[in-house]
Amino acid sequence: MKKKKIPMRKCIITNEMQPKKDMIRVVKNKEGEIFADATGKKQGRGAYVSKDVGMIEKAQQDKVLEKFFKTDAETLDPVYKEIIRLIYREDIPK
Repeated sequence: MKKKKIPMRKCIITNEMQPKKDMIRVVKNKEGEIFADATGKKQGRGAYVSKDVGMIEKAQQDKVLEKFFKTDAETLDPVYKEIIRLIYREDIPK
């Protein structure tokens, strides 16, 4: 039986390849809005980040997403908070 291919994506913070389902997509749409996409299917230019709160906080200090999307920190503060919220939401056992 043939093994199913696992889609891999590169984290823009750590530069490591990881399975797509283990990452969160950050999207910039045509209107210029930037947001975290939990489903990974919204339209726009996207970047993937690891589901590691420590790495997200380090990226916020180093302004990684600001450099990638060429925008200011004020615009991306709510995006960082949303990414952290999504990580904690998935960690809660059901």
